[in-house]
Parts: sequence; C-alpha cells; structure tokens
Amino acid sequence: MERTHAGAPVTLKDVAKASGVSVSTVSRILDDRTPASRSETAQRVRRIAEELGYRRNVFASSLRRGATATIGVLVPRLTDTVMALMFQAIEGAASRRGYFAVVATCGDDPVDERRATETLLDRNVDGVILATARLDDELPASLRARDIPHVLALRTDRISPSSLGDDETGGYLATRHLIDLGHRDIAMVTGPWFTSSARDRRAGAERALREAGLAVDDSRMVSVGYGIDDGIEAGTRLLDRADRPTAVFAANDNLAVGVLTAASGRGLRIGTDLSIVGYNDIPLVSRLPVPLSSVRTPFEQIASTALELLLSPREGGSDIRMALPTLIPRASTAPPAG
Repeated sequence: MERTHAGAPVTLKDVAKASGVSVSTVSRILDDRTPASRSETAQRVRRIAEELGYRRNVFASSLRRGATATIGVLVPRLTDTVMALMFQAIEGAASRRGYFAVVATCGDDPVDERRATETLLDRNVDGVILATARLDDELPASLRARDIPHVLALRTDRISPSSLGDDETGGYLATRHLIDLGHRDIAMVTGPWFTSSARDRRAGAERALREAGLAVDDSRMVSVGYGIDDGIEAGTRLLDRADRPTAVFAANDNLAVGVLTAASGRGLRIGTDLSIVGYNDIPLVSRLPVPLSSVRTPFEQIASTALELLLSPREGGSDIRMALPTLIPRASTAPPAG
C-alpha cells in the first residue's frame, strides 16, 4: 500500500487513492455521525484509514456544514451527583460521535433555564439536551416552535423528543421489593411535583401497593425537592409520626440519604427498624455504613439514545425512549422486625 509523506497529515484524498474509491465515498463511510455501513467496501476503507492513521478533522467538516460540532447540555446543577453522571455520560456519547459537549446550569428556575439555553444557542451549538424539563415549562414548546434541535433527558414534558429511564417501572420495582420482604406500612418521599420523574415513580409505587391490596395513604406520600436536606425534612415528618412506617421508598438517592440521616438521629437501625430504597444508584450509596438498596438508572444508555435522537433526522411528532431500570438490593432493606 502506498504511504503518505512522513509527517504529513493523512487526508481523505490519501485514503481514497489507497482504497480505489472516490473522496466522497470515503467521506461518507468515515463520517461517524451516520450509521456505519457493513459493506465490504466500507470495511476495507475503514481498515485502510486506520492503517494510514487518518483522523477526521471535526472542526473543518463542521465549518463546511455551517455547524460547530458542539452540543449544549443544560442541567439544574452539577453538585447533584445524578446530573454530573448524566453530563459525563452525554459528554462521552458526544465524543464518540465527533462532537464536543458544553454544559450550563440553571437550578430549577424556568427564567434561568431560558437564559442559559439562549446563551448556549448564541454560541451556535448544533442542538441542546435539557435535563431540566418541568411539566409546567414553556421552554420545550418554544424550542419546538423555533425548530431548534433539542432532546429532553431524564425528565420529559411528554411531547418533545425525550430519553429517560422508565420511572414508573422503577417506582414499581422499589415498592414491590419492600412488599415482597413483608412490609405493609410503606411511605414514599417523592421529588418535586413539577417533574415527570417524581410523578412517574410515585405512579409505579402506587401500582405496586394496589396490586398487593394495600391502601395508598396520601399522608405517607411526601413531596419535597431532590436534595439531602429535603430528605431529612421528609424523614423527620414521617419518622416522628405515632404510626411510623417500617419502610420508605425515596425517589432519589439524595432523598434516601436524608431519610437515613433522620433515622439515625432517632436511634433507628437501618435494615432492622427501618428499610429504605433509593433511586439512581449513584456510586456513594454502595459504600455507606449500611449499603443502600437502590434502583439503578442506565445513564449511559439514556445518554446514547439522547444523542441519537438529537442527531438523527425526524419527521415531527413526539419520540420518547425509555430505558429499563434495575433494582439493586443491599443491606438497607430487610423483612420488618418482629
């Protein structure tokens, strides 16, 4: 095989000459933003490109397309481990497709969310992934009206293209786990009611309770924010009751850690006096003094699907993809004492 001059960057023209095909054919085959062809020609071109040491110039190809090969990602806050994990997964998925991901934060404030999104768009990102969607949020509708490529991640407004976990199934799995252990006195701490994740996880929990013939007691369904302090507040309310529950399903791991803190402050033994299930399975929870049972969210799959939705042409209509979560039982859940 003929080699290029030493030290000179390998070009599409070099690969085309060595492969015996046109430059446009090589460009199409080596464009990792499109599905990979398995034809004999495509496999030969990719092999030759690798042997020659060809690397696609993302910046140059982006200029030719009038694009920037940059994806904007909006999260409420990066101090939240779930959001940090989500961005990390999106960043990796974007990199594998030749894109660069840039993040902005906005809390859970719709005004700041809109301002941050416009800042990303002013930087000519090729599209935005929002992990901030509220069910009462007007931003996704605005993006749809302006035909701006966007995808909602982890949460959905049930209209815009979305990639998230199957939260209803996750809530069901967590509650069913507690029921199967023998608990009948089960409380739940949900996230903020303006999020699809909070509503769907509660819906799953309620389905499990009804399926088991247990009543859904609204006074034991506490809706707060998604932070540890919110979990402490909710845990205090539930554990100071005369009819204290024997088990709690917390709609994320931060809330579960808050409930754990409230329980420990009252001398309750986790896994004996009180069982707790969290959600998302962030790395910390398996290393707690009493490892936390949790519903694992498939962040990598959600991120990969979000990029696919963002970068693939669509013909309108909603496209909501849900990845199945997995229950990870640990020592924080056990049959009720006595």
